[in-house]
Amino acid sequence: MLFKLLAISCFILSAIHIFSTNLWCRSSRLLIYDASRDSNYISPTNATHIAFGIASSSRTWRNRRYYIESWWRPNLTRGFLFLEKTRGDFFPWSPSSPPFRLFEDTSRYNEYNKHKAKQAIRMVHMIAEIFRAKNEGVRWYAFMDDDTVIFVDNLVDVLAKYDHRKYFYIGANSESISSNMFNSFEMGFGGGGFVLSYPLVEALVKNLDVCIKRYPSLYGSDHVVQSCVADLGVSLTLEKGFHQIDLHHDISGFLSSHPQSPLLSLHHLDAVDPIYPSTDRYHSLNQLMKAASADSSRLLQQTICYSKQQNSTFSISWGYSAHVYEGVHPPSTLQRPLETFWPWSRAARPPYMFNTRILSQDPCQNPRVFFFDSVEEVTDGDYVVTCYNQTDVHRSGACSKSENRFLHPMYQIRVLTPLRRYNEAGNRRECCDIVLEAGMNASEVKLRPCMKHEFFA
Repeated sequence: MLFKLLAISCFILSAIHIFSTNLWCRSSRLLIYDASRDSNYISPTNATHIAFGIASSSRTWRNRRYYIESWWRPNLTRGFLFLEKTRGDFFPWSPSSPPFRLFEDTSRYNEYNKHKAKQAIRMVHMIAEIFRAKNEGVRWYAFMDDDTVIFVDNLVDVLAKYDHRKYFYIGANSESISSNMFNSFEMGFGGGGFVLSYPLVEALVKNLDVCIKRYPSLYGSDHVVQSCVADLGVSLTLEKGFHQIDLHHDISGFLSSHPQSPLLSLHHLDAVDPIYPSTDRYHSLNQLMKAASADSSRLLQQTICYSKQQNSTFSISWGYSAHVYEGVHPPSTLQRPLETFWPWSRAARPPYMFNTRILSQDPCQNPRVFFFDSVEEVTDGDYVVTCYNQTDVHRSGACSKSENRFLHPMYQIRVLTPLRRYNEAGNRRECCDIVLEAGMNASEVKLRPCMKHEFFA
Protein backbone atom coordinates (compact mmCIF):
# COMPACT_ATOMS: atom_id res chain seq x y z
CA MET A 1 0.00 0.00 0.00
CA LEU A 2 2.82 2.38 0.92
CA PHE A 3 4.60 1.51 -2.31
CA LYS A 4 1.43 2.29 -4.26
CA LEU A 5 1.06 5.71 -2.57
CA LEU A 6 4.70 6.53 -3.31
CA ALA A 7 4.22 5.59 -6.95
CA ILE A 8 1.13 7.80 -7.27
CA SER A 9 2.95 10.72 -5.56
CA CYS A 10 5.93 10.40 -7.94
CA PHE A 11 3.58 10.35 -10.92
CA ILE A 12 1.78 13.49 -9.74
CA LEU A 13 5.07 15.34 -9.08
CA SER A 14 6.41 14.30 -12.48
CA ALA A 15 3.25 15.53 -14.17
CA ILE A 16 3.45 18.86 -12.34
CA HIS A 17 7.09 19.24 -13.38
CA ILE A 18 6.39 18.49 -17.05
CA PHE A 19 3.36 20.82 -17.11
CA SER A 20 5.18 23.70 -15.42
CA THR A 21 8.20 23.27 -17.73
CA ASN A 22 6.03 23.41 -20.82
CA LEU A 23 4.14 26.38 -19.42
CA TRP A 24 7.39 28.20 -18.72
CA CYS A 25 8.64 27.50 -22.26
CA ARG A 26 5.42 28.80 -23.74
CA SER A 27 5.54 31.82 -21.42
CA SER A 28 9.14 32.57 -22.31
CA ARG A 29 8.15 32.66 -25.96
CA LEU A 30 5.40 35.09 -25.09
CA LEU A 31 7.94 37.36 -23.43
CA ILE A 32 9.41 38.16 -26.86
CA TYR A 33 7.26 41.26 -27.49
CA ASP A 34 6.53 42.29 -31.05
CA ALA A 35 5.37 45.89 -30.69
CA SER A 36 4.20 46.10 -34.30
CA ARG A 37 1.49 43.48 -33.60
CA ASP A 38 0.15 45.41 -30.64
CA SER A 39 -3.14 47.11 -31.47
CA ASN A 40 -1.95 50.12 -29.42
CA TYR A 41 1.39 50.39 -31.23
CA ILE A 42 1.97 53.67 -33.10
CA SER A 43 4.73 53.73 -35.70
CA PRO A 44 7.18 56.65 -35.52
CA THR A 45 6.11 59.79 -37.35
CA ASN A 46 7.71 60.27 -40.75
CA ALA A 47 7.39 62.70 -43.66
CA THR A 48 4.59 60.70 -45.31
CA HIS A 49 2.36 61.39 -42.29
CA ILE A 50 2.30 65.13 -43.13
CA ALA A 51 0.07 66.64 -45.82
CA PHE A 52 1.23 70.06 -47.00
CA GLY A 53 -1.22 72.70 -48.16
CA ILE A 54 0.63 75.48 -50.00
CA ALA A 55 -1.28 78.64 -50.89
CA SER A 56 -0.14 80.26 -54.13
CA SER A 57 -1.52 82.27 -57.02
CA SER A 58 -1.06 82.55 -60.76
CA ARG A 59 0.62 85.92 -60.16
CA THR A 60 3.31 84.71 -57.74
CA TRP A 61 4.05 81.06 -58.55
CA ARG A 62 6.46 81.58 -61.43
CA ASN A 63 8.83 83.74 -59.37
CA ARG A 64 8.48 81.77 -56.14
CA ARG A 65 8.61 78.26 -57.45
CA TYR A 66 12.25 77.76 -56.44
CA TYR A 67 11.41 78.38 -52.77
CA ILE A 68 9.07 75.37 -52.73
CA GLU A 69 11.23 73.16 -54.94
CA SER A 70 14.18 73.75 -52.59
CA TRP A 71 12.52 71.51 -49.97
CA TRP A 72 9.80 69.51 -51.74
CA ARG A 73 10.71 65.83 -52.17
CA PRO A 74 8.79 64.14 -55.00
CA ASN A 75 7.47 60.68 -54.07
CA LEU A 76 7.98 61.43 -50.36
CA THR A 77 6.31 64.68 -49.35
CA ARG A 78 2.53 64.77 -49.80
CA GLY A 79 0.07 67.54 -50.46
CA PHE A 80 -0.88 70.18 -53.02
CA LEU A 81 -0.07 73.63 -54.27
CA PHE A 82 -3.33 75.57 -54.55
CA LEU A 83 -3.90 78.11 -57.34
CA GLU A 84 -6.89 80.23 -58.27
CA LYS A 85 -6.09 79.59 -61.96
CA THR A 86 -3.25 78.31 -64.13
CA ARG A 87 -1.24 79.95 -66.91
CA GLY A 88 0.15 78.54 -70.09
CA ASP A 89 3.75 79.15 -69.07
CA PHE A 90 3.25 76.87 -66.02
CA PHE A 91 3.28 73.85 -68.35
CA PRO A 92 4.65 71.31 -68.70
CA TRP A 93 4.30 71.14 -64.92
CA SER A 94 7.65 70.53 -63.25
CA PRO A 95 8.03 67.09 -61.60
CA SER A 96 10.08 68.88 -58.90
CA SER A 97 7.02 70.89 -57.84
CA PRO A 98 4.10 69.68 -55.71
CA PRO A 99 1.01 68.57 -57.65
CA PHE A 100 -1.41 71.47 -58.02
CA ARG A 101 -5.12 71.88 -57.45
CA LEU A 102 -7.39 74.80 -58.17
CA PHE A 103 -9.12 76.47 -55.26
CA GLU A 104 -12.79 75.54 -55.14
CA ASP A 105 -15.43 78.18 -55.81
CA THR A 106 -16.16 80.08 -52.57
CA SER A 107 -18.41 82.75 -54.08
CA ARG A 108 -21.25 81.65 -51.79
CA TYR A 109 -19.32 83.40 -49.00
CA ASN A 110 -18.96 86.73 -50.84
CA GLU A 111 -21.21 88.62 -48.45
CA TYR A 112 -18.93 87.55 -45.59
CA ASN A 113 -15.73 88.58 -47.34
CA LYS A 114 -14.92 91.87 -45.65
CA HIS A 115 -11.30 90.83 -45.15
CA LYS A 116 -8.56 93.21 -46.23
CA ALA A 117 -6.75 90.18 -47.63
CA LYS A 118 -9.41 89.26 -50.20
CA GLN A 119 -8.04 85.76 -50.69
CA ALA A 120 -8.61 84.94 -46.99
CA ILE A 121 -11.77 82.83 -47.43
CA ARG A 122 -10.42 80.60 -50.17
CA MET A 123 -7.23 80.04 -48.14
CA VAL A 124 -9.29 79.04 -45.09
CA HIS A 125 -11.41 76.78 -47.27
CA MET A 126 -8.21 75.10 -48.48
CA ILE A 127 -8.23 73.21 -45.16
CA ALA A 128 -11.42 71.40 -46.14
CA GLU A 129 -10.21 70.83 -49.70
CA ILE A 130 -6.95 69.14 -48.74
CA PHE A 131 -8.68 67.14 -45.99
CA ARG A 132 -11.10 65.65 -48.50
CA ALA A 133 -8.31 64.98 -50.98
CA LYS A 134 -5.53 63.67 -48.74
CA ASN A 135 -6.38 61.94 -45.48
CA GLU A 136 -5.31 58.30 -45.75
CA GLY A 137 -2.48 57.81 -43.28
CA VAL A 138 -2.21 61.54 -42.60
CA ARG A 139 -1.48 62.58 -39.02
CA TRP A 140 -0.68 66.26 -39.53
CA TYR A 141 -1.67 69.02 -41.95
CA ALA A 142 0.88 71.79 -42.51
CA PHE A 143 -0.16 75.08 -44.15
CA MET A 144 2.09 77.77 -45.60
CA ASP A 145 2.64 80.27 -48.44
CA ASP A 146 4.47 79.73 -51.71
CA ASP A 147 7.51 81.68 -50.46
CA THR A 148 7.91 79.53 -47.34
CA VAL A 149 10.94 77.27 -47.01
CA ILE A 150 10.31 74.18 -44.85
CA PHE A 151 12.94 71.97 -43.23
CA VAL A 152 11.12 68.68 -43.49
CA ASP A 153 13.30 66.41 -41.34
CA ASN A 154 13.27 68.91 -38.48
CA LEU A 155 9.49 69.25 -38.76
CA VAL A 156 9.14 65.46 -38.54
CA ASP A 157 11.33 65.39 -35.42
CA VAL A 158 9.29 68.14 -33.75
CA LEU A 159 5.88 66.66 -34.60
CA ALA A 160 7.03 63.28 -33.28
CA LYS A 161 6.97 64.84 -29.79
CA TYR A 162 3.20 65.33 -29.97
CA ASP A 163 0.29 62.90 -29.98
CA HIS A 164 -1.37 63.30 -33.37
CA ARG A 165 -4.56 61.71 -32.01
CA LYS A 166 -5.22 64.80 -29.92
CA TYR A 167 -6.09 68.37 -30.87
CA PHE A 168 -2.92 70.33 -31.65
CA TYR A 169 -2.40 73.72 -33.30
CA ILE A 170 1.36 74.31 -33.64
CA GLY A 171 3.10 77.42 -34.94
CA ALA A 172 4.75 80.67 -33.93
CA ASN A 173 4.12 84.39 -33.63
CA SER A 174 5.62 87.06 -35.81
CA GLU A 175 8.98 88.59 -34.89
CA SER A 176 7.21 91.97 -35.00
CA ILE A 177 5.18 93.20 -32.04
CA SER A 178 3.01 95.34 -34.32
CA SER A 179 2.13 92.35 -36.53
CA ASN A 180 1.07 90.36 -33.49
CA MET A 181 -0.97 93.26 -32.11
CA PHE A 182 -2.66 93.82 -35.48
CA ASN A 183 -3.55 90.12 -35.73
CA SER A 184 -3.22 88.09 -32.52
CA PHE A 185 -0.51 87.03 -30.10
CA GLU A 186 -2.34 83.68 -29.97
CA MET A 187 -1.93 83.08 -33.70
CA GLY A 188 0.42 80.86 -35.67
CA PHE A 189 1.38 83.03 -38.65
CA GLY A 190 0.59 81.38 -41.96
CA GLY A 191 3.67 82.65 -43.77
CA GLY A 192 5.95 80.97 -41.27
CA GLY A 193 3.61 78.00 -41.43
CA PHE A 194 1.40 76.26 -38.89
CA VAL A 195 0.44 72.63 -38.33
CA LEU A 196 -2.88 71.09 -37.30
CA SER A 197 -3.39 67.53 -36.08
CA TYR A 198 -5.77 65.27 -37.99
CA PRO A 199 -8.61 65.30 -35.41
CA LEU A 200 -8.41 69.10 -35.16
CA VAL A 201 -8.69 69.45 -38.93
CA GLU A 202 -11.61 67.02 -38.92
CA ALA A 203 -13.39 69.16 -36.33
CA LEU A 204 -12.56 72.37 -38.20
CA VAL A 205 -13.97 71.01 -41.46
CA LYS A 206 -17.24 70.12 -39.76
CA ASN A 207 -17.54 73.68 -38.44
CA LEU A 208 -15.86 75.59 -41.28
CA ASP A 209 -19.04 77.08 -42.71
CA VAL A 210 -19.96 78.55 -39.32
CA CYS A 211 -16.42 79.84 -38.76
CA ILE A 212 -16.17 81.61 -42.11
CA LYS A 213 -19.45 83.39 -41.47
CA ARG A 214 -18.59 84.20 -37.85
CA TYR A 215 -15.37 86.06 -38.68
CA PRO A 216 -15.99 88.11 -41.86
CA SER A 217 -13.70 91.06 -41.14
CA LEU A 218 -10.44 89.71 -39.72
CA TYR A 219 -7.42 90.65 -41.83
CA GLY A 220 -6.21 87.28 -43.12
CA SER A 221 -6.86 83.57 -43.26
CA ASP A 222 -4.45 82.66 -40.46
CA HIS A 223 -6.37 84.87 -38.02
CA VAL A 224 -9.66 83.27 -39.09
CA VAL A 225 -8.15 79.81 -38.54
CA GLN A 226 -6.82 80.79 -35.11
CA SER A 227 -10.24 82.14 -34.12
CA CYS A 228 -11.99 78.97 -35.28
CA VAL A 229 -9.46 76.81 -33.45
CA ALA A 230 -10.02 78.85 -30.28
CA ASP A 231 -13.76 78.22 -30.63
CA LEU A 232 -12.94 74.50 -30.50
CA GLY A 233 -11.11 75.05 -27.20
CA VAL A 234 -7.58 74.77 -28.58
CA SER A 235 -4.70 77.21 -28.02
CA LEU A 236 -1.49 77.69 -29.94
CA THR A 237 1.40 75.39 -29.09
CA LEU A 238 4.48 77.52 -29.67
CA GLU A 239 7.46 76.17 -31.61
CA LYS A 240 10.16 78.81 -32.01
CA GLY A 241 11.61 77.27 -35.18
CA PHE A 242 8.80 78.65 -37.39
CA HIS A 243 9.80 82.05 -38.78
CA GLN A 244 7.47 84.58 -40.34
CA ILE A 245 10.49 86.90 -40.85
CA ASP A 246 8.56 90.14 -40.45
CA LEU A 247 11.88 91.95 -40.76
CA HIS A 248 13.69 93.95 -43.43
CA HIS A 249 17.24 94.45 -44.72
CA ASP A 250 20.06 92.20 -43.46
CA ILE A 251 18.81 89.35 -41.21
CA SER A 252 22.25 87.79 -40.69
CA GLY A 253 22.28 88.99 -37.09
CA PHE A 254 18.97 87.21 -36.46
CA LEU A 255 20.05 83.97 -38.14
CA SER A 256 23.37 83.99 -36.29
CA SER A 257 21.61 83.90 -32.90
CA HIS A 258 18.76 81.54 -33.67
CA PRO A 259 16.46 80.53 -30.80
CA GLN A 260 17.45 77.27 -29.15
CA SER A 261 15.00 75.22 -31.17
CA PRO A 262 15.13 73.23 -34.45
CA LEU A 263 14.81 75.41 -37.55
CA LEU A 264 11.42 74.63 -39.12
CA SER A 265 10.71 77.37 -41.66
CA LEU A 266 11.76 80.68 -43.19
CA HIS A 267 9.36 83.09 -44.88
CA HIS A 268 9.53 86.51 -46.56
CA LEU A 269 12.98 85.85 -48.02
CA ASP A 270 11.94 88.18 -50.88
CA ALA A 271 11.54 91.00 -48.35
CA VAL A 272 15.09 90.81 -46.98
CA ASP A 273 18.60 90.96 -48.41
CA PRO A 274 20.14 87.71 -49.71
CA ILE A 275 21.07 85.83 -46.56
CA TYR A 276 24.66 85.22 -47.73
CA PRO A 277 26.79 88.16 -48.90
CA SER A 278 27.89 88.72 -52.50
CA THR A 279 25.21 86.50 -54.01
CA ASP A 280 21.52 86.62 -54.97
CA ARG A 281 18.50 85.14 -53.18
CA TYR A 282 18.38 82.02 -55.34
CA HIS A 283 22.00 81.06 -54.73
CA SER A 284 21.77 82.05 -51.06
CA LEU A 285 18.91 79.62 -50.58
CA ASN A 286 20.84 76.89 -52.40
CA GLN A 287 23.78 77.52 -50.08
CA LEU A 288 21.59 77.17 -46.98
CA MET A 289 19.99 73.98 -48.31
CA LYS A 290 23.46 72.55 -48.99
CA ALA A 291 24.16 72.82 -45.26
CA ALA A 292 20.68 71.48 -44.45
CA SER A 293 21.22 68.39 -46.59
CA ALA A 294 24.36 67.59 -44.54
CA ASP A 295 22.68 68.02 -41.13
CA SER A 296 19.40 69.91 -40.84
CA SER A 297 19.17 69.12 -37.12
CA ARG A 298 22.08 71.49 -36.37
CA LEU A 299 21.20 74.14 -38.94
CA LEU A 300 21.51 77.62 -37.31
CA GLN A 301 22.03 76.03 -33.88
CA GLN A 302 24.33 78.28 -31.88
CA THR A 303 27.44 76.91 -30.18
CA ILE A 304 29.84 79.06 -28.15
CA CYS A 305 33.41 78.40 -27.06
CA TYR A 306 36.49 80.31 -25.97
CA SER A 307 40.16 80.61 -26.86
CA LYS A 308 42.37 81.58 -23.93
CA GLN A 309 45.39 81.88 -26.19
CA GLN A 310 43.66 84.38 -28.48
CA ASN A 311 41.52 85.92 -25.72
CA SER A 312 38.53 85.51 -27.98
CA THR A 313 35.00 84.12 -28.13
CA PHE A 314 33.70 81.98 -31.00
CA SER A 315 29.96 81.88 -31.72
CA ILE A 316 29.05 79.30 -34.37
CA SER A 317 25.66 79.32 -36.11
CA TRP A 318 26.00 75.91 -37.73
CA GLY A 319 25.76 75.92 -41.53
CA TYR A 320 25.41 79.70 -41.64
CA SER A 321 28.02 81.83 -39.89
CA ALA A 322 30.79 82.10 -37.31
CA HIS A 323 31.36 85.23 -35.23
CA VAL A 324 34.67 85.82 -33.47
CA TYR A 325 34.77 88.43 -30.70
CA GLU A 326 37.73 89.86 -28.88
CA GLY A 327 37.57 89.06 -25.18
CA VAL A 328 35.13 86.88 -23.29
CA HIS A 329 31.42 87.31 -24.06
CA PRO A 330 28.92 85.12 -22.14
CA PRO A 331 26.17 83.14 -23.92
CA SER A 332 23.54 85.30 -22.19
CA THR A 333 24.81 88.18 -24.33
CA LEU A 334 25.49 86.33 -27.57
CA GLN A 335 22.07 84.68 -27.70
CA ARG A 336 20.61 88.15 -28.35
CA PRO A 337 20.75 88.88 -32.10
CA LEU A 338 22.89 91.72 -33.45
CA GLU A 339 20.46 94.26 -34.88
CA THR A 340 21.62 94.13 -38.49
CA PHE A 341 17.96 94.16 -39.61
CA TRP A 342 15.23 96.76 -39.70
CA PRO A 343 11.74 96.45 -38.18
CA TRP A 344 8.78 95.42 -40.32
CA SER A 345 7.08 98.65 -39.31
CA ARG A 346 9.34 101.63 -38.66
CA ALA A 347 6.66 103.25 -36.49
CA ALA A 348 6.39 100.32 -34.07
CA ARG A 349 7.96 100.85 -30.63
CA PRO A 350 9.24 98.53 -29.35
CA PRO A 351 9.62 96.78 -32.69
CA TYR A 352 10.65 93.21 -31.84
CA MET A 353 9.44 90.22 -29.83
CA PHE A 354 12.99 89.57 -28.63
CA ASN A 355 15.94 91.48 -27.20
CA THR A 356 18.68 92.65 -29.55
CA ARG A 357 22.22 94.04 -29.46
CA ILE A 358 23.13 97.23 -31.29
CA LEU A 359 26.20 97.24 -33.52
CA SER A 360 28.94 99.28 -31.93
CA GLN A 361 30.62 102.31 -33.50
CA ASP A 362 33.86 100.85 -32.15
CA PRO A 363 35.00 98.14 -34.64
CA CYS A 364 36.84 96.34 -31.84
CA GLN A 365 33.48 95.61 -30.16
CA ASN A 366 31.92 94.05 -33.25
CA PRO A 367 32.71 90.49 -34.33
CA ARG A 368 34.74 89.22 -37.19
CA VAL A 369 32.16 87.53 -39.41
CA PHE A 370 32.71 84.30 -41.35
CA PHE A 371 30.00 82.83 -43.59
CA PHE A 372 29.42 79.19 -44.46
CA ASP A 373 31.25 78.19 -47.61
CA SER A 374 31.42 74.39 -47.88
CA VAL A 375 30.66 71.08 -46.19
CA GLU A 376 32.45 67.75 -46.40
CA GLU A 377 31.69 64.39 -44.81
CA VAL A 378 34.73 62.58 -43.46
CA THR A 379 33.48 59.00 -43.23
CA ASP A 380 36.57 57.43 -41.67
CA GLY A 381 36.46 59.99 -38.88
CA ASP A 382 32.67 59.91 -38.38
CA TYR A 383 32.33 63.66 -38.58
CA VAL A 384 31.29 66.47 -40.90
CA VAL A 385 33.51 69.46 -41.63
CA THR A 386 31.92 72.83 -42.41
CA CYS A 387 34.10 75.75 -43.50
CA TYR A 388 33.35 79.44 -42.91
CA ASN A 389 35.22 82.20 -44.75
CA GLN A 390 35.77 85.72 -43.49
CA THR A 391 33.48 88.54 -44.62
CA ASP A 392 33.66 91.48 -42.25
CA VAL A 393 30.30 92.99 -43.09
CA HIS A 394 29.75 94.37 -39.57
CA ARG A 395 33.10 96.10 -39.03
CA SER A 396 33.15 99.79 -39.87
CA GLY A 397 36.95 99.79 -39.80
CA ALA A 398 39.98 97.94 -38.54
CA CYS A 399 40.55 97.48 -34.83
CA SER A 400 43.86 99.18 -34.04
CA LYS A 401 43.94 99.30 -30.25
CA SER A 402 47.36 98.52 -28.80
CA GLU A 403 45.93 95.75 -26.66
CA ASN A 404 44.32 94.08 -29.68
CA ARG A 405 45.20 90.36 -29.72
CA PHE A 406 43.84 89.91 -33.26
CA LEU A 407 46.96 91.05 -35.08
CA HIS A 408 47.46 87.66 -36.76
CA PRO A 409 45.39 87.01 -39.89
CA MET A 410 42.56 84.46 -39.77
CA TYR A 411 40.56 83.88 -42.92
CA GLN A 412 38.77 80.60 -42.29
CA ILE A 413 37.15 78.61 -39.49
CA ARG A 414 36.67 74.86 -39.85
CA VAL A 415 34.02 73.23 -37.64
CA LEU A 416 34.12 69.48 -36.95
CA THR A 417 30.72 68.03 -36.10
CA PRO A 418 29.74 64.46 -35.07
CA LEU A 419 28.18 62.50 -37.91
CA ARG A 420 24.78 62.05 -36.25
CA ARG A 421 21.59 64.05 -35.88
CA TYR A 422 21.49 66.42 -32.96
CA ASN A 423 18.50 65.44 -30.83
CA GLU A 424 19.10 67.87 -27.99
CA ALA A 425 17.99 71.01 -29.85
CA GLY A 426 15.66 72.88 -27.54
CA ASN A 427 17.24 71.25 -24.47
CA ARG A 428 20.92 72.18 -24.15
CA ARG A 429 23.39 73.68 -26.58
CA GLU A 430 26.37 71.68 -27.71
CA CYS A 431 29.78 72.70 -26.41
CA CYS A 432 32.92 73.11 -28.47
CA ASP A 433 36.69 73.22 -28.20
CA ILE A 434 39.15 75.16 -30.32
CA VAL A 435 41.41 72.27 -31.21
CA LEU A 436 43.65 74.18 -33.62
CA GLU A 437 44.59 77.75 -32.80
CA ALA A 438 44.93 80.23 -35.61
CA GLY A 439 47.80 79.01 -37.67
CA MET A 440 48.01 78.76 -41.42
CA ASN A 441 45.38 81.53 -41.28
CA ALA A 442 42.68 79.15 -39.98
CA SER A 443 41.17 77.94 -36.73
CA GLU A 444 39.52 74.58 -36.12
CA VAL A 445 36.59 74.10 -33.78
CA LYS A 446 35.25 70.72 -32.66
CA LEU A 447 31.67 70.32 -31.41
CA ARG A 448 30.92 67.88 -28.60
CA PRO A 449 28.26 67.16 -25.97
CA CYS A 450 28.57 69.36 -22.89
CA MET A 451 29.75 67.75 -19.69
CA LYS A 452 27.21 67.33 -16.92
CA HIS A 453 27.93 70.51 -14.97
CA GLU A 454 29.95 72.36 -17.56
CA PHE A 455 29.68 76.13 -17.20
CA PHE A 456 30.34 78.34 -20.20
CA ALA A 457 33.23 80.83 -20.01
